[in-house]
Amino acid sequence: MRDDRTHDLVLFGATGFTGGLTAEYLARHAPAGLRWALAGRNPDKLAAVRQRLVAIDPALAELPLLTADVTDPASLRAVATGARVVASTVGPYVHHGEPLVAACAAAGTDYLDITGEPEFVDLMYVRHHAEAVRTGARLVHACGFDSIPHDLGAFYTVKQLPSDGPITVDGFVRAGGKFSAGTYHSALTAFSRTGEASRAAKARRAVEPRPEGRRVRAVPGKLGRVPGTGMWAVPLPTIDPQVVRRSAAARPEYGPDFRYRHFAALKRLPTVLVAGVGMAGLVGLVKLPPTRRWLLGRLSSGQGPSAEQRAKSWFRVRFVGTGGGRTVRTEVAGGDPGYDETAKMLAESALCLALDDLPATAGQVTPVAAMGDALLDRLVAAGITFRVLDGGTTT
Repeated sequence: MRDDRTHDLVLFGATGFTGGLTAEYLARHAPAGLRWALAGRNPDKLAAVRQRLVAIDPALAELPLLTADVTDPASLRAVATGARVVASTVGPYVHHGEPLVAACAAAGTDYLDITGEPEFVDLMYVRHHAEAVRTGARLVHACGFDSIPHDLGAFYTVKQLPSDGPITVDGFVRAGGKFSAGTYHSALTAFSRTGEASRAAKARRAVEPRPEGRRVRAVPGKLGRVPGTGMWAVPLPTIDPQVVRRSAAARPEYGPDFRYRHFAALKRLPTVLVAGVGMAGLVGLVKLPPTRRWLLGRLSSGQGPSAEQRAKSWFRVRFVGTGGGRTVRTEVAGGDPGYDETAKMLAESALCLALDDLPATAGQVTPVAAMGDALLDRLVAAGITFRVLDGGTTT
């Protein structure tokens, strides 16, 4: 449990937009006695964040502030060796994330982030999984909207079905909300690095073991109608199906033969076609350095939607699972997906790793593999809805 560490939890990147929201969530919901701290590269900005937190809880006036920078390995080692859990909101992770992952893996410190960048996750597995297994560190990526609702939602759906035969699950995502500069920059970075991402995925496949005696798959879906809704299902090539597949590989509840498909659910076909053309054009543009620099300059770091805009935002992910001759439909739903709920998901995941009785895991693991039912219970208590719509048994 690393009880000799100074801090139970350190939030790295607390001066950013999502980092600030996560700090505010912890100020409201962290249990009494939690030893936590804020970390970042600018001490004045850290002090300003702490002052915001004092308005929530005056007892936080003495909350520790740790100066650390991804370009200063010694400062990251100090953070990692002094903490049981470190949660990071500093992206794009492929540019800024690895030094902290390496420090946590070496120190045996649990690490979490909110990345949705497949290249980064695959590179971290290849480079640091073995060291984290050796030291006992848990490296848990994608603890925000990518990919908590999908990973935990598929897990919740599987729990409603028999596990002694094949199981298939389809996820259908709908959301309304605005994005911050951090998400915008991460997305453009990923679009500009498709070749690098492909090579990182290949390198991971070469060293990652497959589950013995079982088959788990995340397969591309096809454009078509969502049964019973009149909406269009559009295959969604995000990191989420990869995370679900890795959870299925780690947990026996997913059965001997598991398949997952991932879709966006849209109302109108013209919207689908326009979005597809626009995405293809954007991917082409960001590969050119001049247009990439221009696009990246449209939003500055630290910007994000206002509280009023976030209050109008929402997400809903519906799942259709089949197995054992049964079909179950479930739903995961919440408020602003990119920021308020992402901050909540990251904070609750960090508290879960720091405080809860969890299965023994180490190395790079998914949210479900690391935390499973304990995190599911936390998210429900925090106001994210997990419910059976029809066909299953509520747990």
